[in-house]
Amino acid sequence: MDRQNEAMRVSWISIAVNLLLAVGKLLAGLFAASGAMISDAIHSASDVFSTIVVMIGVKLADKEQDREHPYGHERMECAAAGLLAAALAVAGFEIGLGGVRSLITGAYRTAAVPGVLALVAAAVSIAVKEAMFWVTRRAARRTRSDALMADAWHHRSDALSSVGALAGIGAARLGWPAGDAVASLIICCMILWAAWEIYRDSLDKMVDHSADESTQQQIRQAAAAVPGVVRVDDMKTRMFGSRIYVDIEIAADSTLLLSEAHAIAEEVHRTVEADFDAVKHCMVHVNPA
Repeated sequence: MDRQNEAMRVSWISIAVNLLLAVGKLLAGLFAASGAMISDAIHSASDVFSTIVVMIGVKLADKEQDREHPYGHERMECAAAGLLAAALAVAGFEIGLGGVRSLITGAYRTAAVPGVLALVAAAVSIAVKEAMFWVTRRAARRTRSDALMADAWHHRSDALSSVGALAGIGAARLGWPAGDAVASLIICCMILWAAWEIYRDSLDKMVDHSADESTQQQIRQAAAAVPGVVRVDDMKTRMFGSRIYVDIEIAADSTLLLSEAHAIAEEVHRTVEADFDAVKHCMVHVNPA
């Protein structure tokens, strides 16, 4: 299964699961009189929008390079991930605002005690959304999709918000009526944290952040092992979406013919691009040893 097909398959599953959970949690929240569960349902519904953004981002990122975009379109996934972070932050603020209003106005004192149905819905949501997090994260790693990874964290944030809802509903049923409103504030903090993590990662990949140190070291070692390479003088990497551009300087015997030095550089270029799937292009410069 190719990259785009796998991303689309997981995304359609996410949409179906989120729609079912949103409807189920909304009904449970209404029948069980739980504001936290209704807030949780809104969060699940917002995940449908986020998954649609992922699908658009993956399609755009997979477009071939053209005259206006000679380096390709991979950064479209970073843009999609940034939009997801913004949408997640807005949802978090709205949920938190509802909890603050309830606490300030004292509305929680007159609110009905959440029913046991809300507890069941929260528990089911935790299990389902955590499972979707692992499924989506595995697909994101296989496809090297930033947007899909952001969607995976949407699932995880939904699972965390359901944990908060479960705690708040339980507290309200045990005689602490403010528990439901406090749970909304906890959910807000969890969602905002997830939004920040997604945004920070997408921003790093938009501003030519280097690849991680382990990957850089492995690339250096692979280049140094190529026959004819005396040493690696310098190397720079930059992230382009989920892909890596490598600029490397090697040293070779100064008495070699130009054609022989070129052949060594070509082998370094081929080796790095063949051994590291994340590398989109490797540029090699040869210095005289």
